[in-house]
Amino acid sequence: MGTENLIAKAEEAILAKVDQVWKALVDPDSIKQYMFGTSVQSDWKKGSKITWQGEWKGKKYEDRGEITKIEPNKVLQYTHFSPLSGLADKPENYHTVTISLSAVGNHTKVVLTQDKNLSEKAQQESQKNWENMLGSLKEVVEGH
Repeated sequence: MGTENLIAKAEEAILAKVDQVWKALVDPDSIKQYMFGTSVQSDWKKGSKITWQGEWKGKKYEDRGEITKIEPNKVLQYTHFSPLSGLADKPENYHTVTISLSAVGNHTKVVLTQDKNLSEKAQQESQKNWENMLGSLKEVVEGH
């Protein structure tokens, strides 16, 4: 099985309008609150670079990628590479992360996928991390 088939998936229902959830996805101050203290830089346009800086499990990191699709209030997709992975900085070592939003009643359904996990264990770890992040996003957006 190729790594492109090892997809981590996380979902969350957030009691808020789609535009409120979208704002939190692209607002650096909000991102820092729900993404484990990460500082994000991007101008949020297709083809633009995106960088994440912070500390994970005691190690400083600066991850990078590129926005490949952006439709406000609908979809945010970007590539992602982490030097902490120990892999070479080559296109085939970049994950693609896709975050889709849809209105369901008075909630927003958030579905996140990340491809190219190197093993089932890595897939499960990624999925757990994304589930935790979406849980934190829910808390930030809902004001808990």
